[in-house]
Amino acid sequence: MSKNIYTVSQINTYIERMFADDFMLGNLSLSGEVSNCKYNHTGHIYFTLKDERSSISCVMFAGNRARGLKFAMKDGDQVVINGYVGIYAAAGKYQVYAKQIELAGVGDLYQRFEALKKELAEKGMFDPMYKQPIPTHAMRIGVVTAPTGAAVHDIIRVSKTRNPFVEIILFPAQVQGEGAVPSVVSGINCLDEMGLDVIIVGRGGGSIEDLWAFNEEAVANAIFHAKTPIISAVGHETDVTIADFVADKRAATPSQAAEMANFVYDDFAAQLQRYSDLMNMALDHRMDNYSQRLEGYKLRLQTLRPENKLKAHQEHLQMIAMRLDSLMNSKIERYESRLVSISGRLDGLSPAKKLAAGFGYITDESGKRLDSVKQLSVGDTITARIKDGTIVSQVTELS
Repeated sequence: MSKNIYTVSQINTYIERMFADDFMLGNLSLSGEVSNCKYNHTGHIYFTLKDERSSISCVMFAGNRARGLKFAMKDGDQVVINGYVGIYAAAGKYQVYAKQIELAGVGDLYQRFEALKKELAEKGMFDPMYKQPIPTHAMRIGVVTAPTGAAVHDIIRVSKTRNPFVEIILFPAQVQGEGAVPSVVSGINCLDEMGLDVIIVGRGGGSIEDLWAFNEEAVANAIFHAKTPIISAVGHETDVTIADFVADKRAATPSQAAEMANFVYDDFAAQLQRYSDLMNMALDHRMDNYSQRLEGYKLRLQTLRPENKLKAHQEHLQMIAMRLDSLMNSKIERYESRLVSISGRLDGLSPAKKLAAGFGYITDESGKRLDSVKQLSVGDTITARIKDGTIVSQVTELS
């Protein structure tokens, strides 16, 4: 064993001095394609520069960025960097420290992306007329993504928070590298045949190479021809893929996709309760109206019942009978009064009464009353009726 034992810090410091003393590494220019470009809140830019066979980590500090970068650098840009190679001693990692970055051209992957985007757009695959609406109350959600990683966990967490009763069916797909494209296509086709409400297709963030499976035409065709509405959730908010343009809905992140796919169950339950209360109130109001109408019909039926009609007629007849009885009694009383009056008058004119008083009643042979001597002749027979009998006599003299 060597007698000289060094610490990690000593080794990293030694290598750092080697880089600093190397003339070529201390001031160089290199070209390549930008990928995994990230703008830090401090103003620093972290990215990877690559070519066909290799890649190297790069950083441009905020101080150099202000005077050394004249464009908005992004993934796929072909650039020329002026700077130096140094070591980040804390991590033992060497990287390029960029002082100036100039745009040299568009990288090969970005060119492929733009070419396919143009081709599919001309076919109409991005047209809004083909976009299916996302169901408002999805209960069965399919997810095509890697079985591990932040994306699937974010989708499950957000979904269960919004709706504890949602059913999530995961197709564990390979989402990067060789074999990712057929895996994602199989996942879309498989879940599409299950009659789900919506499918989320995506993954977490990464470089343009990491996300490239979602820029392939086979994946775009699978999304476009799916019968089930599909939400694309690839990478972070700044990442844009072909899948985003073809999908029925694009989400900036997997978490946002879960929010789009799920409704808030508590809000839904509260809304249902409000609707139930309104329906019960409307039902009670209608029942009250029907009850009042029913009571009205019952009263009308009671009025129209034959028994009630007969009773009404009987009461009417009784009233008429009472009136007739009253009228008859009144009329009888009037007749009785008149009879008494006439009887009194007749009594005063009664022959019997007059006879009893000493008067007589004289008639001729035919029984006709005689009240004048002129009605008689000598020799006529007359009859005189007095109180206690009759006297028949012959007229011998008239004077």
